[in-house]
Amino acid sequence: MLSFRNIFRIVAFLEGLSYILLLFIATPVKYIAGEPQYVKILGMPHGLLFIGYLILAFMIRADFQWGKKDFVTVLLASIIPFGTFYIDKKYIQA
Repeated sequence: MLSFRNIFRIVAFLEGLSYILLLFIATPVKYIAGEPQYVKILGMPHGLLFIGYLILAFMIRADFQWGKKDFVTVLLASIIPFGTFYIDKKYIQA
C-alpha cells in the first residue's frame, strides 16, 4: 500500500521531471522553432503536479518533523530546476 511518503516521492520526481522538460525542451522549442504546442502539452500536467507537491508537503510535514527552515526549503525546491530531486535525496530518503 502506498503511504503519503511514497506518493510524495513519486509526485516530487514527476514534478521535477516535468519542470525540466518544460524549461529545457518545450520553452526553447517554442521560441526557437515557433512551436508552442509542447508548452501547452506539458504546462497543465506540470501545474497539477506542482500543486500536488505543495499539498503533499503540507500533509507530511509533521511526519518528518521538518522545522520552519527545512519546510521552506522543501517548498522552494519546487521552483528550482532539479530541486525536487535534491529534496528526495536529502530529506525523504535519509
